[in-house]
Amino acid sequence: MKRKTSLVVIACATVVAAVGHAATVDAHSGPPFPIVSNQIAGPYEVSVWTDPDATADGSAAGQFWVVVQPANRATSLPADTKVNVTIQPVDGGPALRGTAKPVNGDVSRQFVALLMDHEGRYAARASVEGPLGAVDVAADVDATYDLRPSSTMVAVYVMPFMLVGFLWIKLLLRRRHGRART
Repeated sequence: MKRKTSLVVIACATVVAAVGHAATVDAHSGPPFPIVSNQIAGPYEVSVWTDPDATADGSAAGQFWVVVQPANRATSLPADTKVNVTIQPVDGGPALRGTAKPVNGDVSRQFVALLMDHEGRYAARASVEGPLGAVDVAADVDATYDLRPSSTMVAVYVMPFMLVGFLWIKLLLRRRHGRART
């Protein structure tokens, strides 16, 4: 009887640990993808990568990375080159603009996050301004809500597997005890 009680305690502790761990798991919905790839625009070569997550909680989850290189590789990109990203819902609504900041001090790689407050198509425009000149590149992007399940749903999905595992272990132990008695 003591062995059955310890088995139940171990199984319950395992389930509690799995559910507790599921509450802290933070998955990523996918990698950023390019919407503009190596486009020559005036004196620049520009690429724009995005992870366009829409949010309902007001957090800026529409992420944009802009990679800027001089079109003429013999020159270097001036340190005071700035990038602004503007998004506007295609179905109407106000435009949002943000100034990208260099990533790890590298002016050729800049990042900005903007609020995409609903799903749908957005017109995105990256404006590059600097001593070499000013240019715009544009593309459309589809914003979607983050598609990963909530922590509670992960626990619900895992629970049947934990239950089957618990019953399987219980059956194995019952068989072992049955063979030991004979």
